[in-house]
Amino acid sequence: MDKLLTKDEIEALLAAVADGRIDPEKELAHERGGVVTYDLFNTTAHKGLMPNLDIVYDSFIRYHRVSMSNRLRKIVEIRKIGARPYKSDDFLKTLPSPVCMGIFKIDPLKGASVVTMDNNLVYAIIDSVLGGSGAPSIMENNRLYTSIEMKIMQKMMKDALLDMEKAWVPLVHDAKMNLLRMEMNPRLVNIVPPEYLVVTMEMEIQIENTRGSMVFAIPYMTVDPIKEKLKYGGQIDTETRDPKWTYKLSNELSEAPMAINVEMGHATITLRELMHLECGDTIMLNKDILTPMVMNVGGVAKFLGTPGVYRGNKALQILRNITREEVL
Repeated sequence: MDKLLTKDEIEALLAAVADGRIDPEKELAHERGGVVTYDLFNTTAHKGLMPNLDIVYDSFIRYHRVSMSNRLRKIVEIRKIGARPYKSDDFLKTLPSPVCMGIFKIDPLKGASVVTMDNNLVYAIIDSVLGGSGAPSIMENNRLYTSIEMKIMQKMMKDALLDMEKAWVPLVHDAKMNLLRMEMNPRLVNIVPPEYLVVTMEMEIQIENTRGSMVFAIPYMTVDPIKEKLKYGGQIDTETRDPKWTYKLSNELSEAPMAINVEMGHATITLRELMHLECGDTIMLNKDILTPMVMNVGGVAKFLGTPGVYRGNKALQILRNITREEVL
């Protein structure tokens, strides 16, 4: 007698079928020993073909975090949610309407790609650009964006594509990101035929206390010519400078203390003369009062100047820099 499923097991089985983790037709085919259909355009057939594309997005996040913070004058944090392949039609169905979409082309690769921003992110950006707190209240009816709002978002999209262009340089040396147009309705976008595969990357962007998402969708046929470079990801330059780290380092270095001393001159005396020195004796230096003195910074000769007094303190008025040839 076959084992009967418990109520919990039945609920788990139904949930797995509803989520798509179990295909009843495939399971029945296995039982009958029949032929299982294989969909060449099925997203599961292409998983893992672009294993190192996330290296590009890591670089993009480093660049865009700085540029967006500078643009909005607010603290911006960006993190990856994850990559996922879709059929083009399935991906567009996941998007709400309206949604801020930028259709762009990666030259010299073929095909167009899409970058989207959800309403949370769009309204937070617009509110920040127009001088608000960056935490707007989103209308419940999901109204269409105005022409002014679309113009603002078009500038933000161009900023994002400039940063993406820098991130693509290790893969495609002469890569250029060109924004073709802006769109609000996903049903009006058709970058590839519906059954073609697109590779998406979702990122969460936090502006102060507001969170939103940005999604890049690139057709598989666009990245197919460079899949060998992606496969051998070790050849990609992962040591690209982090602008945020560089900025912090330069700030720290600018506050580092430096020892400065001024060389008035020097003289050579014998040991006998040194042993007989007394208070009131005069040592003649090799420079007169009109000869410029050398200022050493960190033990390195950097400037020439004339001595004097400023507000009761001994001072040196800098005349010029000392060149490398003079030091040598």
